[in-house]
Amino acid sequence: MTTQRKFPVALTLSATALLVLAGCASISPQQNQDRINQEVSTFVGDGVLLARTREDQDARAQAVQKLLAAPLTQPAAVQLALAGSPSVQALLAQGWADTADAAQSGRISNPVFSFGRLAGGDGLELDRALSFGLLDLLLLPARHGVATSRIEQAQLRLSAEVVDQVTRVRQAWVRAVAAQQALHYARQVYGSAAAAAELARRMQGVGNFNRLERAREQAFYADAATRLALAQHQATASREELVRELGLNEAQAQALTLPERLPDLPKQPLDAQAVAGLATRARLDIRLAQATLEGAARAQGLTGITSVTDIELTGRRNTVFDAASGTRSSPHGWEVAVRLPVFDWGGMQRDAMDARTLAAAHRLEATVRSAGSSLREGYSAYRTAYDVARHYRDEVVPLRQRISEENQLRYNGMLIGTSELLADARDQVNAVAGAVDALRQFWLADAALRASVIGRPVGTSLSATSSAPSGADAGH
Repeated sequence: MTTQRKFPVALTLSATALLVLAGCASISPQQNQDRINQEVSTFVGDGVLLARTREDQDARAQAVQKLLAAPLTQPAAVQLALAGSPSVQALLAQGWADTADAAQSGRISNPVFSFGRLAGGDGLELDRALSFGLLDLLLLPARHGVATSRIEQAQLRLSAEVVDQVTRVRQAWVRAVAAQQALHYARQVYGSAAAAAELARRMQGVGNFNRLERAREQAFYADAATRLALAQHQATASREELVRELGLNEAQAQALTLPERLPDLPKQPLDAQAVAGLATRARLDIRLAQATLEGAARAQGLTGITSVTDIELTGRRNTVFDAASGTRSSPHGWEVAVRLPVFDWGGMQRDAMDARTLAAAHRLEATVRSAGSSLREGYSAYRTAYDVARHYRDEVVPLRQRISEENQLRYNGMLIGTSELLADARDQVNAVAGAVDALRQFWLADAALRASVIGRPVGTSLSATSSAPSGADAGH
């Protein structure tokens, strides 16, 4: 009788212990957000927030409205995307789902309660049983370790995706502002070209221009019209790209205004040693590869056991009624069910896990090897773009301006004619367009370098813009 009283108590204590242990691995949206804000705070500025309530959504809408009230700077564009982009919200929600799935993998399965009623003749039997996976309980610390590794991977992956989103926003902002600036200049060039073409027509009418000189100005006018049309489309396309990256609706897109020009070059470029030092302290790609390897190694040890067998423990307590004798008995006991590895010894599961661990180890090595190379390439693009943009600012454009001023003086002194003066104006157009493009390439390279430093390399391609004279030297 003493045993009959103790067994249910022991079973209850076991079930309670299982419930406590099963709740070890857990995750919440706030934990994800705190982790992201900790990882990438220096990269994105203000933190991210998953809007789950009406109050959160209203706060997002107010933040978006406030940011759109003024011309949108690049830092403001990042904050606008973090506050209002549905894509960012989808990333945060999906990250929550991934980490919740990872935490769930560290919990044991719920116990199974079964009840049976058997009646026959003068007898009635009531069967009650509570079953749970004994192997799950014994391996709970290992399962918790695997779940923790998976949570770490999911959080690092989410941080990396947020970094990617922010980089796309920064580069889209650069392209949109540069395209708008180029469009403004293209309109000025078109107006000047139209005036020059009309002047050439009149000069030919009075005999001061020959057919070749007029045709040259007409060709420049036609080229300016083509450039203006392309600039208009490029400005529209770049703006719409930015609208998509920011996640704006139609009304917000209409309210979006951009600065008239790109920011000036920094006074000094980033130092190569300082960039390298920042990269070694916080690279998401290396840490993610390390977490993946650690998770694979932990899962490998767990698979080595679970691929062979499984054990289920069942506590049973029955009640038997005998109507003929008027007696009742309560037999109880326990049973163990073991899966026998007769047909499948789990060799393929262990091979697959071994292969995953080996692949993770090689991916980590590949990531470490390529990290320095991608960072050096990104810095080279950044520094080259900086030097080229500075060269345009300090040398090419001022030189063209001085040439233009000298030619204006020579024209006033009737040392050169109208044709040479207009040719010089065309060369100055190329120089200014080259300066704008060089500045655009620098800020694109700057955004790419920031992403490379934190461990999300972005390819950067630089193109040359010629500032050579388009025709005969204006001095002749």
